[in-house]
Amino acid sequence: MSDDTNYTLESDGEVKQIPAPELDYKPQLPISYRPKIGLIGCGGITSHHLTAYKQDGLEVVAFCDLNQEATEERRKEFYPEAKCHTDYNELLADNSIDVVDIALHPAPRAAAIEAAINAGKHVLSQKPFSLDLDVATRLADLADEKGLKLAVNQNGRWAPYVRYIQQAINQGFIGDVHSINMFLNWDHTWIKGTAFETIHHIILYDFAVHWIDMTVNFFNGQSVELATGSLRKASEQTIGPPMMGGALLQFTNGFATLGFDGHSKHGNLERFSITGSKGTITASGTVCKINEIKLETEDGVATAKLEGEWFNDGFRGTMGELLCAIEEDRQPFNSGRNNLKTLEAVFATIASADSGQVVKAGSHRLLDDKCQPKIKG
Repeated sequence: MSDDTNYTLESDGEVKQIPAPELDYKPQLPISYRPKIGLIGCGGITSHHLTAYKQDGLEVVAFCDLNQEATEERRKEFYPEAKCHTDYNELLADNSIDVVDIALHPAPRAAAIEAAINAGKHVLSQKPFSLDLDVATRLADLADEKGLKLAVNQNGRWAPYVRYIQQAINQGFIGDVHSINMFLNWDHTWIKGTAFETIHHIILYDFAVHWIDMTVNFFNGQSVELATGSLRKASEQTIGPPMMGGALLQFTNGFATLGFDGHSKHGNLERFSITGSKGTITASGTVCKINEIKLETEDGVATAKLEGEWFNDGFRGTMGELLCAIEEDRQPFNSGRNNLKTLEAVFATIASADSGQVVKAGSHRLLDDKCQPKIKG
């Protein structure tokens, strides 16, 4: 073996520290567009939606839920002057409302989106916006035909660290993305005894969808070709569904590995490593709360210190992006059509975990009841 090899992987020496690029990672609002908003579905997660909207001075004028007490609770806490409905068709008939936030359970979600678009409303839908890829495509087409915006509440895209990484990739700091590695360990056993415990794919469907979505967008236009998914139970777990899972996603010119351990009692941690043709991005910290990003290129290493948190910047970001897109007459970054690639990757990963086979992205079109809570009554 010649002397010029680097078989022991020694570094090239001290790396120069350089200033971090100033990237616009914080949620944005439109210049002047301030529509009246209606909320359909008033479950627990909507408290974060409404807190974000209040923070940004947005106006919610109507609430709707089959549970009238839920609508009254949201109105009292956030917008006392708002109207309450138990039939979303009544809310959609209000011509003063331009935008609806649809936060229903997945099963009735697509029908509500279709009704809202046909009523002339722009839509922000909770994720996923459909359990059927053919229906999801049809809804994206319908919004385009009606000249309306359909956006998806993939709020993880506006977590400060995720948005900063996305902007760094978009602006070419690391060149073409080659590989992505993500690993998270945290305690997700809080779901024991709740409806979430009845979801077999709680890890890959309900949780990992955010990180699969990040991965798809970090690859910046490359398509997911093949997906491999895996699920396992921890040796000592007493909770129902498998609490550990992973995915290998193969892109046109790269790959991503994602690992999730939701049965980790100690050392809550989220880690990223993203390599590209011109540089590497790394980050680590508490799950959902990373506040430091390292960017290494031939110029040196830059460390960005970030402000804000996923909750509630993520929710500010999704609605803010929709409103900006309406004002600027463009497609939102979180559009339904953009989200189709994420759904293809998620559906294929789940199908692979069930079958033990590698699955072509886009070939698995429908999620079954393993992805839904078993609701009594």
